[in-house]
Amino acid sequence: MTSQRTRDRLVRQLEEAGIRNRRVLDVIANTPRHLFVDEALASRAYENTALPIGFGQTISQPYVVARMTEAVLEGGVRRRVLEVGTGSGYQAAVLAQLVERVYSVERIHGLQRQAREVCSALRIRNVSLRHSDGICGWPEQAPFDAIVLTAAPREVPEALLQQLAPGGVLVAPVGGDGGSQALVRITRHSDVFEQQFLESVSFVPMLPGTSR
Repeated sequence: MTSQRTRDRLVRQLEEAGIRNRRVLDVIANTPRHLFVDEALASRAYENTALPIGFGQTISQPYVVARMTEAVLEGGVRRRVLEVGTGSGYQAAVLAQLVERVYSVERIHGLQRQAREVCSALRIRNVSLRHSDGICGWPEQAPFDAIVLTAAPREVPEALLQQLAPGGVLVAPVGGDGGSQALVRITRHSDVFEQQFLESVSFVPMLPGTSR
């Protein structure tokens, strides 16, 4: 169930769903998603569905990962990308194959540790991981060409907007607790932030603070 044929079938489903960026599709095809989930769920890793990863969190549906990655890459070269919410590490691993450097913060230490182990096993060298409150971003490494949120705030934190470089983009689900949220792409033009609605999505809410 982790064969290349199974992965290729997933890519065809993503194409049918509207993903057009060939580089993104190729990375999805070649990234071993089964390593980012519990071994008991490995046989479902290449289904186009979200899966539990423990700590009350999920690995996002491949379509959503592809859609957010595609939105990040549109409109310019993205060298330095901040991910807020490392989770399993899968989104960071996908981004790492398409940009120069990924900085990823995770509030749950257990998840951050697991993601570090998988990235190390896959010899992904251009991802920096940090256990911290994602609402604060990673100010020491700012500005970023792009920022990706993998949990939904009620409103995008001002601290994250200010860590975005001019011309940079922020892709995030917005809407808070449960139900349907809006996936948006925010582009910074100097001190003006232009927001574009992409589609409706469903993510876990963004929470403050850190935990073990």
